[in-house]
Formats: sequence, structure tokens, C-alpha cells
Amino acid sequence: MAEDWAAVALAINERMTELGLNQRELAERSQVSRTMLTEIRRNVAQRRRSARTLEALSLALDWHPRHLDAVLNGQPVPTVGEPVVRSEDDVQGRLAAIEYRLEQIARELADIKGGVTQQLDDIDNRIKELTEHIRR
Repeated sequence: MAEDWAAVALAINERMTELGLNQRELAERSQVSRTMLTEIRRNVAQRRRSARTLEALSLALDWHPRHLDAVLNGQPVPTVGEPVVRSEDDVQGRLAAIEYRLEQIARELADIKGGVTQQLDDIDNRIKELTEHIRR
């Protein structure tokens, strides 16, 4: 898939507006030069940037470190707090990602269980109502 620098520019500009940041403030927060930031924000120079640049901008915009990289590559953006896996060899990062996903799955299962329990309670109450109605 082709890199989408226009999507990166849009995401940055929208987030800056959301956070009330100007370009100087974002450059200071991210330690990215104003010249490079201008190029990215205006999408005037679609060239390879270091992963560190996008990570620094993502963090300065209060996003997950991989947010802008995901936008650039048309992938789902990670949520804040989601572990960062730096490489295939990053065992600790990969284990943290697995634990994070397992916690998400456990929460989803608990929600499903709660919903099913409520449905069973509703069915039980409806059966009791129908039984009483039939006895009358």
C-alpha cells in the first residue's frame, strides 16, 4: 500500500486544532524542526521520514507513538496505552502487546457474560409472568 502523506497532514492539522496548538508549540513539543513540520503539514515534500519523526509528532499530539505511522500506512490506529512493539525481536514489547490484547478480550467476554446473564434473567422473569398468567 502506498504511503498516504495527505492523511498524515490532515490528521496533524485536525489534532492541532483540537488541542489548540500552533506550529511553533508543536515543533517545541516534538523537537521536530519547523521546516520539516511545515513540509509534513502542507504535504509538499512526500519523502521518507524517520520513524522517530512520526513518533515524536504522535507523542507531542498526545497520541500513541505509532499513531501517525498507522495513518501513513493505512492501518488501524492504536489506542493510547497500547504497548509499543519496536521490532520482531522485541520480546518484551510483544509480550506486553499479548497481555494487553488478552485483557481486552477478558473485558469483552465479561461484557458478553453480563449481557447473557441479563437476558437469561429477563427470560426467567417472563416465564414466571406467563406461568402466573396461565394459572389464573
